[in-house]
Amino acid sequence: MRRLSWRAARLAEVRKETDTARTLRFQVPGWPGHLAGQHVDVRLTAEDGYSTQRSYSLAAPADGDTVELTVEAVPGGEVSPYLTEILEVADEVEIRGPVGGWFVWRPESTAPVLLVGGGSGIVPLMAMIRARRRADSHVPFRLLYSLRDPGNRYYAEELRRPDPGLDVIYLYTRTPPEGGSRPAGRVMLDDLAENGWPADLEPDCYVCGPTGFVESAADLLLTLEHAPERIRAERFGPTGG
Repeated sequence: MRRLSWRAARLAEVRKETDTARTLRFQVPGWPGHLAGQHVDVRLTAEDGYSTQRSYSLAAPADGDTVELTVEAVPGGEVSPYLTEILEVADEVEIRGPVGGWFVWRPESTAPVLLVGGGSGIVPLMAMIRARRRADSHVPFRLLYSLRDPGNRYYAEELRRPDPGLDVIYLYTRTPPEGGSRPAGRVMLDDLAENGWPADLEPDCYVCGPTGFVESAADLLLTLEHAPERIRAERFGPTGG
């Protein structure tokens, strides 16, 4: 097994996604590349030698020495507030990866894809959407994106652009947009039945978000008779940010 090493990562660009989330593009010399759906570890080290690290999903497919992350600031956290509020262009952190080989999408795949994301769980799913586009794949993708309200949309402008073969459905849990036909609430069986791919098409299903969201969505997919081996889940819980 290849041993992962820490690499210096210099911040090249920052983009605002929401009031509390930022996309960070790093230059990482010698980066070995990665697959859409993988994640990395980010390490911060203080002048007194104290260090701390967190894991973050990669937000974009491999592109030379570029590594792109989207980070949500966790109130009271150690790492995410620094990355989103203090780190400046040309500053450096350390990155180790890529990590993970199960929750990935490969461009050679031909199965329809159902992406189910909750909140910041959209990040690795967006990497898959971008990888599909970059590969000029014609595999049909369907994204069900559950979030609190329209102000919390990640990648809002990009997902608004026409992308043949990609369907995007927003499911709001607290405040839907004016004129929306679906009342606010968590993802239910009807949402997946009406908006997802039917099980007989044998889609690959990727579910990412907080632990409770992922467990519920995966159970609903099983209820709809999706094959367990085609349901891939990535969950996250409180980590201190």
